[in-house]
Amino acid sequence: MRKGSATHQWSTPHPILSKLLQSSSTSSVNFSSAESDDVFSEGEDVGSRRRAFRKSRTWKTYLTMMHWSMRRQSSWVQLAGHQGTFQLSEGGEVLKLYSEVEAKCLDCLMRDPLRPFVPQYHGLVTKGDHGYIRLEDLLSGLRKPVIMDCKMGVRTYQEGELIKARTKATLRSDMYQKMVEIDPSAPSAEEHEQRGVTKCRYLQWRDTNSSTSTLGFRIEGVMMEDGSVQRDFRKIRTFAQVTEAFLFFTRRQLEILKAYHSRLLALSDALKNSIFFRTHEVIGSSLLFVHDHSSKASVWMIDFAKTTPVPDASPLRHNIPWAEGSREDGYLIGLTSLITSLSQAISVASWQLEGSCGEEKIVA
Repeated sequence: MRKGSATHQWSTPHPILSKLLQSSSTSSVNFSSAESDDVFSEGEDVGSRRRAFRKSRTWKTYLTMMHWSMRRQSSWVQLAGHQGTFQLSEGGEVLKLYSEVEAKCLDCLMRDPLRPFVPQYHGLVTKGDHGYIRLEDLLSGLRKPVIMDCKMGVRTYQEGELIKARTKATLRSDMYQKMVEIDPSAPSAEEHEQRGVTKCRYLQWRDTNSSTSTLGFRIEGVMMEDGSVQRDFRKIRTFAQVTEAFLFFTRRQLEILKAYHSRLLALSDALKNSIFFRTHEVIGSSLLFVHDHSSKASVWMIDFAKTTPVPDASPLRHNIPWAEGSREDGYLIGLTSLITSLSQAISVASWQLEGSCGEEKIVA
């Protein structure tokens, strides 16, 4: 591709990302998680659960709290998990509501080659009637951090969830409504007539409606340095669109793009040597991209509440499409896609930088 054509191709933000450019800073986060209220078990009060989630205005990622502005260093905004899932702690830690599955994963990871790529696990603590996991605060030392959460894998539901959903194939009006809100043409004529879909149908549609099933990951959300948050990345499905998302997210800063690229390559090497990775089905986990104005940048593996060991301890490949019963998660498909998109973003940013330098020389 010629330098000129590349510069022209990426000079105008994609309509999906243009919303970010128009966003203004507000005093609170106004985007609730699309994942946090999507699957309710039968018998639950869906209305009250949704009202609770809307009230909390949370963004489902480990990133629980962040400094809001220079004048409000002590003010924090909860960005992740369900209401009450996270609490502040002292000494550069955050507390996450106890999950036996996640605690076991983190304990194993502290003795695995993946240890440098996950938040430090400091054990358990009890506060009141609840137990919490003590985790490293990944924002410690950063000023006005910029954050992106990418949910990894070719599916975000466990095989057990799918089997259970089929066994209890009740029509769900709440899930039908979510489908219609996103894509009115998604339900079949019969589903429109019934005004309901099964949980099984919804789970599979949710992933195929994004880059999850094709690229092996999807962008869950982005928070910029001014605190503005964008979650509407459902239409991003191609490498070109992901590359553009990285260019916007990093403001085309080569140093940051290269730091992220190097970190992902190092993660790829660590995954190859990880016994934990070979023997676990990694579902619903995210890669958290974090940088600030000083060009500090890193990527972290987070969220292991759905990560479970394979029963027979037979190694998973993680780089092949999922077939029911295989337990393959496609995690490496997503990682490869991210590395490819970052490589493209680095090339585009380099070409544009060279072009701008050339124009300055001509003017001089």
